[in-house]
Order: sequence, then C-alpha cells, then structure tokens
Amino acid sequence: MLDELLVNNYALIEQASIEFSPSYTVLTGETGAGKTALVGAIKLLIGERADVGSITDGTDELRVSARLLDQAGEETIVSRRLNRSGRSRANINNEMATVGTLSELIGSRFDLLGQHEHQSLLSTSRQLSYLDQFGGHKLSTALSTYQDAWKKRMAAADELAAIEALVFEGSRSLEEARSTIEAIEAVDPQAGEYEQLLADLPILRRGEDLAISSHTAWDLLRAEGQSLDLVSQALRILTAVKGVDRRLDDLTDRLESSQIDLEDIASELVAYRDNVSFDASALEETLDRLGRLEALMRRLNTGMDDVFDLYDQAKKQIDLVDNLPERLKTASLALDQSEQELQSAAAQLSQLRLACADDLAKRLTKRLTELAFTDASIEARCDDLDRSAWTINSTQRFELLFRPQARSSPRPLARIASGGELSRVMLALKSELIANEGLTLVFDEVDAGIGGQAASAVALYLRRLADVHQIIVVTHLAQIAALADRQYVVQKTSEGSQQSTSIFEVSGEDRVVEIARMLSGSSDDVALAHARELLGSRIET
Repeated sequence: MLDELLVNNYALIEQASIEFSPSYTVLTGETGAGKTALVGAIKLLIGERADVGSITDGTDELRVSARLLDQAGEETIVSRRLNRSGRSRANINNEMATVGTLSELIGSRFDLLGQHEHQSLLSTSRQLSYLDQFGGHKLSTALSTYQDAWKKRMAAADELAAIEALVFEGSRSLEEARSTIEAIEAVDPQAGEYEQLLADLPILRRGEDLAISSHTAWDLLRAEGQSLDLVSQALRILTAVKGVDRRLDDLTDRLESSQIDLEDIASELVAYRDNVSFDASALEETLDRLGRLEALMRRLNTGMDDVFDLYDQAKKQIDLVDNLPERLKTASLALDQSEQELQSAAAQLSQLRLACADDLAKRLTKRLTELAFTDASIEARCDDLDRSAWTINSTQRFELLFRPQARSSPRPLARIASGGELSRVMLALKSELIANEGLTLVFDEVDAGIGGQAASAVALYLRRLADVHQIIVVTHLAQIAALADRQYVVQKTSEGSQQSTSIFEVSGEDRVVEIARMLSGSSDDVALAHARELLGSRIET
C-alpha cells in the first residue's frame, strides 16, 4: 500500500506531499493542472524510464520518495533521484538499488492503467497477451513449451538448409579441396622445415670460409706459444704467490676460470671445423627444396604456416562432403521430429487458449453488467492460422468481439466500441487480470468518454474494487470522486511567466465546493446540493 508520496521538482510540481487512504483516494483538478505528473512520479518509483525533461525548469534535480506498507504493516521507504546529466539514483530502505530492483520489488506491488491504455484493446496481438496473462501459470507454461519447440524447429530448419547448400556447392568445393591436398602432398612440407632451410642456406654458401676461420681461431688458442700457453704461464706465476693478498687471489681465480672457458671454446672450434659443410651438392639440394616450398606458397597465395592450416581445412572439407548424404538424412529426421514436437505443443497451447478465451469472455460480460452495460456482451474468437503464418507466439488469431445489444452482431472492438465503452471494457479486463490481493491500483483518467449512468456505475465499481485493493484514481467525474475516502485537488497557479502546481486535500465544505465544480463548473445552490447528495456521509462535520 502506498502510504505517503513526496515529490520535488517534477514537471510543474516544485513540492508536494500526499497521504493516501488505504482504500480509495482521488486526484481531481482542471485539465492540464498536473494530475498526470503525480502518476509519472509513481512510475519512477516502480522502475519505469526516467526523462530529464520531467525536471522542473530552473532546477538541477527531481526527487520522488514514498513510504509503502505491506499487509503486515511493515514499512518500506523507496526513493529516486534524477539530475540533468541523466544520472538516476534509487534507494530502498536507505540502500542503493538498481532500476531493475525497483521494478521487481516495488513495481510488483502496483498496477497502473493510463488514460490511453484502453487503446491497446484495439490491437489483436495485445488482446492475445491479455488472454495469456489471464490464463495464469498453466497457460504461461504451455506458451513457453511452444516457444521452445518453435526455436528448436527453426534451428533444425536452418541446419538442414545449411547442409543442402553444401550439397549444392559440394562438387566445386570438393574439387578445390582435392587440388589443394594434391599440391601440398606433392611437396610434402614438414613443420619447421622451411625455416631451417633458410637458416642453413648462408652456412652452405660460405661453408669453406667458416671452416678456415674456425681452424685459424683454434690454432691461435692451442698452438705452442699462443693464447692458452701464455695464459697458463701467467696462471703459474700468480699461483706461486696465492694466499698472500686476497685481492690478487680473486684475480688468480678469475684467470683460472677464463682458462677453462678458453679451453672449452678451443674444443668447440675444432668440432665446428670438422662438422661444417661446404659440399656443393648439399647447397644445390637446399636451393632446390627451398624453390619447391616457395613455389607451393605462391600457388596457394599464403605463408608456410598457413599451408598446414589449408591442408587440414581441405581434409575436413572432403570429410564433410563425403559425409553429406548421412548428415542430410540426419538433419531431415531432426526437422521432422522438431515439427512433430511443435505441432504437439501448438495443439496443447491452442486448446488451453480456447478454454481460457471462453472463460475470459464470460467473466468480462458479467463485469460489464456491473459497469452499466445492461445488454452488452463480449465474445472471444480464435481462428487457426495457416501453418505458414504461425509465429513464435501463436498459431491462432485471437480477438475480442463486442456485442452492444443482445440482437446485434458481435464485431471487433476497433469497429464498434466508443472511447467510453473501451474504457469500461479495459477496466473490466484489468479487474480480471489482477490476481494478487493488496495491490495498489492507479487509474489515470480511465473515465474518458463516460458520463451519466455509466459514470455512476464505474464509480460504484471502483468503490467495490477498493474493498480488495488500494485505489488511486485521477478523474474528472464527480461521481467517481465523491465515493473516495480522500480527495486531493491539483491546481495550477501562475506568477508572471512562471507556472507551478499545488496539491492540497479537500474535506468538509471545501470538498462540497470541489465536487460542485466538477458537476457544473460552478458553486451555485443547485450544484452544491447535488454535491452534498453525492458525498452523503463522507462530508466531514
């Protein structure tokens, strides 16, 4: 239940505070005074989209907050802010919350019927969604099963189409794949081979120079009187005085380590000299092999790394084409199976919708009687669609038909119902769709096009609805306003070029005057007497 609402800097409302009746509250006032802005403030609290254009001119931020009470009397404080940069902040019980959380936790406690929502009844697709909502969990489950089957069938059809395309392209792609494989297998490249040949080529080309250089270097290290002999002599001289000065000992150790390194280098130089190749035939073989590998890369227009990928892809392509007949058979069977599952799910969904449609039509007809439709009725029509016209949501075209009189023919709402009739039909429909007790129902000028006896019937209907739910109504009808427990007047005031909206509760004689204004636009004795008659015991003394 919405207990209290505080609004700051929303549209023309600079500041407003409203305490709501737990059962029935109305908001009245002249057209354009700002009544709908209060509904917009409530929408912010239940997680609907925020618009910076709603911020009062000359201010930087709008703020909306409310105190809610559940059926056990537990209190919830919810608030939302929006600044001109578009940043929105929400809190529930002083803890930050997302807009999604507002929608889930707070929005589930409200149901709003806007002043233009009854126009949605003219859409058959929207009527179908209302039917599914009326059908509850059982129908919702059947719809989900059907939608899953629809998606599975579509996926199976896509898979079959893809395989059929492969069959169509199979011969050409198979020829290309085999040509690629033949070209690669004829050369038979090995992983890393091309890179190794490139590294070996300069060695083969200058093998003799490398052998001579390595031998000369070895000779300078190992020949008598050369580097290693001189190092050995120096080491013997230093070893003779080792242990006297630590600094010289360190140099002696370093020289000894260098001697070991030089001996190792000399050994490796002679091994390198003995193994280096400068065979002309080996060079020719390497150049020939590199030429074949590079010719292959040019033919395939790719690098050597990609040659192996192309080979694997071509093998897979051949395997794929070779397996196409079996895959085609499997995909066809899968499509047939998914179609059977879809047909089964569609039959169950259609059966449930038919049953719910008849029940909904009967219930709506009963409620219309309570809304001053003495002879009107609602009928539901479900026409099966051709298989090609099925959608993910339905295999039928559902439509509510309106019969204004017993002897008239039922026709679509869009062709026969007036605005006032649509408003009452929507009110009846909403009443059927509200499953949970204790909701806060907000009706924003749903009395459009209603007057006379119909207005009185709608007023009594809302009054009865308030026995089960908290009702908040924005209205221009005195009959509706008079039956409320609390009444607030929304009034626009002007000061120079500045306009603002004020909101105040009326009671006692002030309320009589407001009801009289709603009845006739004046407060003469006749209007006042009629207002008192409508208010009856609700006039405070």
